[in-house]
Amino acid sequence: MTASGGPLTGLRVVEIASLAPGPFACMVLADLGAEVIRVDRVGDSAGLMAPSGVLDRGRSSIAVDLKTSEGREVVLRLVETADILVEGFRPGVAERMGIGPEDCAARNPGLIYGRMTGWGQEGPLADAAGHDINYIGVAGALDLLGRAGQNPSPPVNLLGDFGGGGMLLVVGVLAALQERTRSGLGQVVDAAMVDGAALLTAFVHGMHAAGLWEGGRGENLLDGGGAYYDTYECADGGFMAVGAVEPHFYAELLDRLGLSEADLPAQYDLDSAEELRTALATVFSSKTRDEWAAVFVGSDACVSPVLSPWHAHEHPHNKARDAFVEVGGIRQPAPAPRFGRTPAPVPRPGSVSGADTAAVLGELGYTEQQLVDLRTAAAIA
Repeated sequence: MTASGGPLTGLRVVEIASLAPGPFACMVLADLGAEVIRVDRVGDSAGLMAPSGVLDRGRSSIAVDLKTSEGREVVLRLVETADILVEGFRPGVAERMGIGPEDCAARNPGLIYGRMTGWGQEGPLADAAGHDINYIGVAGALDLLGRAGQNPSPPVNLLGDFGGGGMLLVVGVLAALQERTRSGLGQVVDAAMVDGAALLTAFVHGMHAAGLWEGGRGENLLDGGGAYYDTYECADGGFMAVGAVEPHFYAELLDRLGLSEADLPAQYDLDSAEELRTALATVFSSKTRDEWAAVFVGSDACVSPVLSPWHAHEHPHNKARDAFVEVGGIRQPAPAPRFGRTPAPVPRPGSVSGADTAAVLGELGYTEQQLVDLRTAAAIA
């Protein structure tokens, strides 16, 4: 059941099935070579996962009923062989199920126990329900997003679930693994999306402290307040992204657009930003997105087409880097980052729920008769 290739080859991860950020973290670990065994619920034929079949790539799956003592014992025996466990329950649920940090540490003192929650393991909101939009709202991240004079605009669920959640959990468990090389001991990693989303706002806190982020939403240097950092609609309804922040990049932007800086408001004059924005918008509306993309090829104007997730693979740069791969008939982002000596392999499709139960338990030493007994007790499927 071991994975091959990638810098994390040799690590075993036990993933207690959950939604969004936990599976994303385990996808990244699997992409980088770790063996990830997902523990699905008995009777959950689709698995507790996103329906696309992307976040589950690279996984084996066993189906276990954690409400049974036999099922809990299966997971704890699996923990004995693992380096990392990832769970996404509300605080206290894993402990009540008998697979909490203390239960697992008793079987494997070196286990890194990753906990993925929205609000964290303590605090007034720890037991409350929530979603990405709630976590980034409390973290101070959502208030930054959107146009001036309009409501905050949710960034899908990229900022809380995946950036501030799953990716932070990956950083945390890998840091704990590094510490384990000195102490020999595991520890709990409390990855809360509210914490991670707040961490992602560090830059704007610095800008604010320096007096460079004083306006409201959509009124600052990098949130659409400046016309040089915005998106513009083209003749065909497509959009171009403009990020000409530095003066020399801005000068090249105007040159490619056929505009004269002398005829326009000053680049950083936010009070006149709408006048400059109107001038840029008028020019961009004269050509299609692909025509403008051709105009800016080879330039340092920091202008690029805005592509949908379903068409990004067609861009020449993404093609050249093989930034997208096909796994199980679904085109999806390739593993990242890239490693010079231990490159990550192309991911394999994830197993359907419970497909690897017999193989994994056989590796743990369960006999055929014990497997029959577990199935009879509905502890596994």
